[in-house]
Amino acid sequence: MIRTLIFIVLGAALFIAIAVTGYNFATTRTHSPLEEKTFNAGDLDLKVTYCRPYKKGRLIFGTENDGALVPYNKYWRLGANDATEITFSLPVTFAGNPIAAGSYRMYAVPGPELWEISLNSELGKFGAYPPDYTLDVLKVMVPVNQIDEMSEQFTIDFSNDSTGVIMAFIWDKTVVNIPIRQNI
Repeated sequence: MIRTLIFIVLGAALFIAIAVTGYNFATTRTHSPLEEKTFNAGDLDLKVTYCRPYKKGRLIFGTENDGALVPYNKYWRLGANDATEITFSLPVTFAGNPIAAGSYRMYAVPGPELWEISLNSELGKFGAYPPDYTLDVLKVMVPVNQIDEMSEQFTIDFSNDSTGVIMAFIWDKTVVNIPIRQNI
């Protein structure tokens, strides 16, 4: 009798925990919607999958003491919810460094003047958990640019330039550009 009661209570607790987790997972997507951005440049196909948080009046980049959402010199998954992933259909140079075709987790360590951008072979992660840094395949430093017009929602965008593709991270009044070139 007591065993039956224990199994019923544990079963109900498990059901509630699963329901609450599912609800939280579903509702976070409405606050930071999932986006799959694709771009074609000749034979090269690029795809970035990430979630797009909103500014909502918050300080985005700055120090921890200032209460920044994305503090300087700390890991950031380049979005919200899931880890951001990038796929290259062909070998490329990423900010001047060779990288093989394939899919990678992409993250940043923002700073006031330079951002460290990393590509990592660990895929399919949810949450703000840092990656296994031993699986990093590339780290680059790229400059930060400030713009006049504020971007309410975090955006990753692609554009052509005279020598290849520029991938831009845009949020608040900050833009970080990364050149991507097809290896020939």
